[in-house]
Amino acid sequence: MLDLTDRTVVITGGATGIGFGLAKACGARGADIVIGEPRRARLEEAAAILTDRGIKACAIQLDVTDPEQLSDFAERAFAAFGEVALVVNNAGIGQARGSVIDTPVEELQRVMAVNFEGVWRGCQEFGRRLIEQGTPAALYNTGSENSFFVAVRHSAAYVASKHAVLGLTDCLREEVPDYISVGMIAPGFVGSELIPEPMRPMGMPVDEFSAIILPQMLAGEPYVVSHGYNQVRIDERQSVIAEAYRQFAPRQEGDERYDVRHLLEQLRS
Repeated sequence: MLDLTDRTVVITGGATGIGFGLAKACGARGADIVIGEPRRARLEEAAAILTDRGIKACAIQLDVTDPEQLSDFAERAFAAFGEVALVVNNAGIGQARGSVIDTPVEELQRVMAVNFEGVWRGCQEFGRRLIEQGTPAALYNTGSENSFFVAVRHSAAYVASKHAVLGLTDCLREEVPDYISVGMIAPGFVGSELIPEPMRPMGMPVDEFSAIILPQMLAGEPYVVSHGYNQVRIDERQSVIAEAYRQFAPRQEGDERYDVRHLLEQLRS
C-alpha cells in the first residue's frame, strides 16, 4: 500500500471535479498537493480551500495542450515539496455532442489535444521523473466508463479519446520499473463540472467517488472502478466479441503460431 504521508501528490486538472476531490482526499492522508489548472481564479480558490484544511498546496497554472507549460509544470511539481508518491493525469474536457458524420474534425482535435495528447505527454514528463526518482510511486490516468464501452451516444470524439487513454495506460504499465504502479481511473457518472449543470445532482458526488477510488490507487490496482452497473455494459460488449470468435475464429490446436506476443518472444529467444 502506497504511503502518502509527507510525500507529494501531483494532479493535473486538480482544481475542480474529480481532480480536486482526489486532492482533498490525498491531503487528508498527509500528502502535500500540487495542482495544475488553466483557470487562475479556480486554481487560487482550490488552493485556498486546501490550505484552510491544513494541507500544504502548490497551485500552478497549466494548459496540458502546451508542451512547454507541461514540462515546466512537471519540473516545478517535482521540486515543490520533495519526493513524489502519486501523479494523476486527470485534466479532461467534454465535446459538443454530434454524430461521427457531423462532428467537425476540429472538434475531434480539440478533444484529443486535452484528453489524449495531454495525458500522453504527462506520462512522458511524469513517468521519466518517477523512474529517475527511483522510489515506490504510482501514476494514474483518468479514463472513463467510456474507455470500456459507449456510455454516451453522439460523443464519439470523447469516447475515442478515453479508449485511447486505456490503450496508452496498458502499454505504459508494461514499460516502467516494478516500483511504479500504473493504472487507469474509470469514472462512471460522477457529478463533476464535465457534466451539464442540470444533471450534476444525478451523478455520484465527487467526494464519495474519490473515497471509493483512492484506496484502489494506493493499492496499485490497474483499473480503478466505482459504478457497479458498468459491469452489465462491459459484459454486453464482451459477449458480442466472444460470440464472433466462437462462430468465426474458434480456438484450434496450434493457433498460437499467429499470436504476435508468441512470435515476438520467439524472435527474442
